Amino acid sequence: MTGQNSTAPHRELLLEKIRSRNARVGVVGLGYVGLPLAVEFAGAGFHVTGIDVSSRKVDQINTGLSYVQDIPSSEVRRLVDKGLLHATTEFSAISELDTINIAVPTPLRKTKDPDMSFVVAAAQAVARHIHPGLLVILESTTYPGTTEELLLPMFEASGLKAGRDFFLCFSPERVDPGNPKFHTRNIPKVVGGLTPACTEVGAAFYSMALETVVAVSNTVVAEMVKLLENTFRMINIGLVNELAVMCHRMNINVWEVIDAAATKPFGFMPFYPGPGLGGHCIPIDPFYLSWKSKQAGIEARFIELAGHINGDMPRYVVSRIQDALNDQAKSLKNSRIHVLGVAYKRDIDDVRESPALDVIHLLLQRGASVSYSDPYVPELRLDSVALQAQPLSAAASCDCAVILTDHRAFDYDALVRTAPLIFDTRNALRGRTDSHILRL
Repeated sequence: MTGQNSTAPHRELLLEKIRSRNARVGVVGLGYVGLPLAVEFAGAGFHVTGIDVSSRKVDQINTGLSYVQDIPSSEVRRLVDKGLLHATTEFSAISELDTINIAVPTPLRKTKDPDMSFVVAAAQAVARHIHPGLLVILESTTYPGTTEELLLPMFEASGLKAGRDFFLCFSPERVDPGNPKFHTRNIPKVVGGLTPACTEVGAAFYSMALETVVAVSNTVVAEMVKLLENTFRMINIGLVNELAVMCHRMNINVWEVIDAAATKPFGFMPFYPGPGLGGHCIPIDPFYLSWKSKQAGIEARFIELAGHINGDMPRYVVSRIQDALNDQAKSLKNSRIHVLGVAYKRDIDDVRESPALDVIHLLLQRGASVSYSDPYVPELRLDSVALQAQPLSAAASCDCAVILTDHRAFDYDALVRTAPLIFDTRNALRGRTDSHILRL
């Protein structure tokens, strides 16, 4: 017999395990995406096995310690003590699991081509231990077609059939580190399966731990969803960054312009300029789409242009700092520059792709002496240079203080009183009209 009934034995058994919370859950990759996901399912009553190549991460989890800012160690310890959460470096554990989520990094190469090595390595490990009744979900952001073109052949080489013997889905991660309102449990979860049976099982799985599940027709749609979300943000940020450059040339306050435009109750969504793009998603994901579109003979002109504008912002920031110093009869070379904030966004400890790193690198290249303050990042390494975080009071002895990340913990009143010159790239000093404050 073929068709839907042929999937019934494995599908029905797996659905019963999921709905009774007897399914043994696995997560490959215990970083900013994987650990919160593992904690949510363990908190929902599932026995969860986390798998990571890092023995340090595994040891920390098994001793009840969290290295992810949004996950308190007390919660990890509680779940470990209850026997609901365990971590290992052994991929052989997959043979005893009912579900496995792959949440590993997907960086870009220097040529802006997708680096799929982490996904391939994880998928090969899963393929070695795949068995009937297993649900496999890829969460790593990637180009449309990855699940079907890359993962499916690896898994079906075992002789098992997707949608009948095992179930394969894609579900884009939507983690927003440091967001106090939205987290893994209450961010709607998009999931698309290779077959309708795969989608059914994947949606049932997520619904047991997460508040809202959005099922889509297939894996390609689910893959494209994440790329649309982040490409939308990247292009609009590129637009306001270009607008900021224009407004400066025309002596217009771009921040006031955006705030006034945002009063329109329809047809406008505010985005804000800054020193560049940071994080693991927005600076990277759109180039997955651009790369894939080139394979189809389509030039992604909006993406490439926005990438160019956003990528040039650190250089623009440094040129503005240099101009500000020139106006005070100082050169950038040998000037003391104190940077406020090196994380890629406010109130987090994540420096991945942070534009602050590029700004600091350019300042050092041009002969400036650079120090920084960041309550979340005690040490910073740039090539062969290691910097230690300094107290905010260090800004008093600098030639220019530069706000690159607007952490709430900074005492901005003290900064304004003591720093001789301030360049604010985030409008952290909103409303202040002091003559020594310059804005992006």
